[in-house]
Amino acid sequence: MDTITLIPNNSLLTSTPEEGRQLAIKMARLIIKATQPDEQKRSQLRDLYANDAMMLIAIGQTVATEFATVAAANNYWQSR
Repeated sequence: MDTITLIPNNSLLTSTPEEGRQLAIKMARLIIKATQPDEQKRSQLRDLYANDAMMLIAIGQTVATEFATVAAANNYWQSR
């Protein structure tokens, strides 16, 4: 199994909240890849969750959790 880097560039620091949000989305996608490493299976499941409102909400919650982590690591961008 290939090693997956769950924190790109080994840093949660970003210059702006927009970059932080993009990092949060990337991190959420990477955790899905780590949880289900089979690319073909992930592709098959995409159709399932793309049409399920509750699953889409769960994805949004995962990104929000990752964004909260990134924002805290960046002191909520107050010092930038």
